[in-house]
This record gives sequence, C-alpha cells and structure tokens, in this order.
Amino acid sequence: MERGGYILDGVRILDLSTFVTGGFCSLMLANQGADVIKIERPGTGDDIRQSGPPFVDGESPYYWTVNYDKRSVELNLKSEEALAALYDLAAEADVFIQNFRPGTAERLGVDYDRIVAENEDIVYCDISAFGQSGPWRQRPGYDLLVQGLSGIMDVTGEPDGQPAKVGLPMTDLVTGMWAAFGIVSALYQRRQTGEGDYIDLGMLDATVPWLTKQAGKVFADDRPQRMGTKDPVLAPYQMFQTADGHINVACLNRKLWRAFCMAIEREDLIEDERFVTNADRVESMAILEDEIEQTLTKWTTNEWLEIFVEAGVPAAPVQGVEDALYNEQTEARDVMTTLSDGEREIPAIEHPLNFQHATSGFRSPPPRLGEHTRDVFRELGYEEAAIERLFEVGAIGRTNQSD
Repeated sequence: MERGGYILDGVRILDLSTFVTGGFCSLMLANQGADVIKIERPGTGDDIRQSGPPFVDGESPYYWTVNYDKRSVELNLKSEEALAALYDLAAEADVFIQNFRPGTAERLGVDYDRIVAENEDIVYCDISAFGQSGPWRQRPGYDLLVQGLSGIMDVTGEPDGQPAKVGLPMTDLVTGMWAAFGIVSALYQRRQTGEGDYIDLGMLDATVPWLTKQAGKVFADDRPQRMGTKDPVLAPYQMFQTADGHINVACLNRKLWRAFCMAIEREDLIEDERFVTNADRVESMAILEDEIEQTLTKWTTNEWLEIFVEAGVPAAPVQGVEDALYNEQTEARDVMTTLSDGEREIPAIEHPLNFQHATSGFRSPPPRLGEHTRDVFRELGYEEAAIERLFEVGAIGRTNQSD
C-alpha cells in the first residue's frame, strides 16, 4: 500500500528557543512534516551553534543533531520593526515555542498574551526549568542541574562512588519529547474545538515521571541506591565482565533465568535456594554477581554472545557510540542517513516512527544562520523594498541570506 503524505504537513511552527529543549521538540515535529521557522539572533544565532569542539567546516555537529529540516530567520527582537515582523509571522503560524526564563518573554513582547492577540488559535509552548509557578520559577536550570534535582544523579553511578550524570543531555531531551507530545495533543484538541492553547512545561516536571521503578521504591518506604549497571527489582539484569570486555544480560522471568543458567552450564544455580525466585536473586545480588562472573570471564564477549543468541537469552555487548550508530541493524533499518543541500553532506540520525500509511523523515540539512530570512518574508507577502528596509534598520540580519 502506498504511503500518504507527512502527518504535520501544513503546520507552521515558530521556534524561538535555544539549545536543546525546544530544539529537540521542533526537530521531532519537523520529522513529521511541520514547517519549522527557527528565529535566531542576528550574527550569533542559537548558542548551540558555538557548542564545541569539534567543529566541521566551522559548524557544530551538535547543532546539526537537533536542527535538521528547519529554516533559519535572523530577527533582532529588541527592534520594534523586528517585533512587528515577528507578529506577522505569528499571525500565520500554528505553534509558537520559546524557552526563556519566566518574565523574559514579557519583557521582549513575545509572551502568550501578546502572541495570542495576533493569533487567537495559536498553540503556545512555554518551556522553562521549573515552570511558571512555584518558589523556584525564577531559577536558571540546565540539564546538569535538573539531573541533580530530579534524583537521576543520586541513583546513577557505582554504589561506592559519587553521584554521576547520565552521559547525554537526558533532561533536555525528555523535556523536548514532552513538549512535542503536548503540542501535537493541543493541535488535535484544536481540530476538535477550534481553540488553541497555552502549554506551561518545566524541565523538572518533565523529568520526574521518568523515575518509575526508583519512585516505586520510595512508595514502598525504601530508599533507591546507586547500583552501577544493576537493577533494583530484577536480577540478573546488569553488565558482567567477560574475558575481553563486558556483556549485558537481562533475565526478566524464571524461564529466561533457567535458559541463562543452562547456556553458561551452571544448572546448579537454578535450584540454589538463594536464587530460586527473582526476589531471592535481588536479595542475593552481590553473591549472584560473583557466581556468574566466575563463569563469564572464561570466554570472550563474542563467544558468549553467540551462545546466548542460540539459547534465546537476552544479551548484548556494550558498544561504543560509533558502533551504536553504524552496524548491521541500523543499516537494515535506515537509521543513519545523509542530508544534502548541494554544498554540504550532513550525517543525520533518523527518528524511529515508521508509519504504514504516512510519510516521515528528514528532508534537508540544518540551516545556516539566517539562510531563509528573505524566503520566509517573501512567502508572507513582504515586498522586496520592505525586506530591504528591515535589513537597513537592523531588524533582520544579513548572515547567509538567500538572494
């Protein structure tokens, strides 16, 4: 059956956010066909453009990863002429995204009340560290801080080590996903009711629901602990050392536990009273780890992997990032792609939603700063003289402008 078009085709988004929270949100929406117009400061743009090293031909690859399929417009929001132009853009938009600290949008004249005055049907997503209410609302917040405040760092790392940050900007990405989910939900509601909406989203609020099993420990009057790769409620469900590296093993039920013991030729563990049930194994986790590792260190990771695959035991090696990106599975699933504009070949990680009846996927590389300024205002109906006037008064930037 032939696929249809992009689900969000025709949806226009104004993204005034910087770095990752709003950027990953609008990236997800662009992947589904939305027209994302990235509003940036003249001359410097989004701060993520300067994140590095490394840089490739002067561009930050980190910037690439959250900005495919967008169009860049340089607007000086401190200029009255630029604000008037932004209001014109907002009047024709479906979604407005910003991640300023509370109070900043009001000072700039881009808060919800001001934007909704131009477009009463707008879906406005207001992202901040702690939301628009509460005693922490004015505090700055970044991924590192939110990882610490949310409890993530307290349960990450080795038992006898210090709290550790997850090695990726987890809370930024989590918040971006919630924002995209909220925006799509609001667009669906607007289709039903004809009314737009305002979304107040805090990074800490967005992260806490992801605690799940650690929160379950608290609900049971227990205190979650740092456990390295071990799991608080399942065993064996962790990384083990092999003769030449490491392997992850996940036994979620008695059937898999038996299959694992048979595969490593340790049938004695099956009837050991210390390991009969999952609860027994969790209680005896340290002893269990020693017993298993004594066996697994006899063979290499690849040798064990071959044995476990044959036995149906869930197991996998610990890969480096390059191997995670480029392997036979990601190749078969077209996870990695390349986007070209005729001058640049930019690698991209495709998003995972594969619809049977709709198209999804990135179409263009991340924009150069201000690359689409002229195009966007031409589409809006601005005459060339009016666009030149905006350039002359410094309302819009000339960096990489299209002719």
